[in-house]
Amino acid sequence: MPTMRLEIITAERVVYSDEVEVLVAPGTEGDLGILPHHAALMSMLQPGELMVRKDGEETFLAVTGGFLEVMENRISILADAAERSEEIDEERAQEAMEQARERIAMRSADVDLEQALAQLRRATVRLAVARRRRRARAQRGDSPRVG
Repeated sequence: MPTMRLEIITAERVVYSDEVEVLVAPGTEGDLGILPHHAALMSMLQPGELMVRKDGEETFLAVTGGFLEVMENRISILADAAERSEEIDEERAQEAMEQARERIAMRSADVDLEQALAQLRRATVRLAVARRRRRARAQRGDSPRVG
């Protein structure tokens, strides 16, 4: 199957760099499906899941926003933040979501509502990606790693 180069980069590190068959990314106008030899494209990304297919296997990452560029069979994602599903601590993501919900519910003068809503979106995405990994592992019969 034809492939294309994918690089996902944050200010801190290269999160992903490999040849892939398919990428689905959360664009601001909806999900973007990118296949090899896609036309040149530039788009903003919103918080959401990235799905990467390589050798028929799907990998999921959480992204909190950024930019995507497709050019010459190469995809570059400059992300505000990005995490592979195995890097996400599900408990911490759940706690962050609950904290964001509390901040939104309080709506006191010192709470920046827009910032709290963004925090809630990020936590929701991280939690969804972590739970997807857990479900996939359960379907395969894998046990969670200990240690």
